[in-house]
Amino acid sequence: MATWNDYKNHVRQTSPELGKDMDEVEALSQIVGAMIERRHELALSQRDLAALCGIPHSSVARIEAGKSTPNLGTLLKLFDQLGLTLRAAPVTVASAK
Repeated sequence: MATWNDYKNHVRQTSPELGKDMDEVEALSQIVGAMIERRHELALSQRDLAALCGIPHSSVARIEAGKSTPNLGTLLKLFDQLGLTLRAAPVTVASAK
């Protein structure tokens, strides 16, 4: 396989359930990556961000390390303090041929 996308497409074809899990992990990774990048842009430590959100520092650390998935309320608190927004958009589904 030539690229990561080729591999993902192969996995989706051979195991749709595993492909779905892979997509979910990738989406969560993008969300957390955006949070970390923005926190660094704002020169905030994990402790600073946690204090602004009223949540434990350990929660921010676990989320950023990928050891914990935040619930929606926590995610919205974090995004609010980071000046980020969470958007929903329709998923384009490729037609099966």
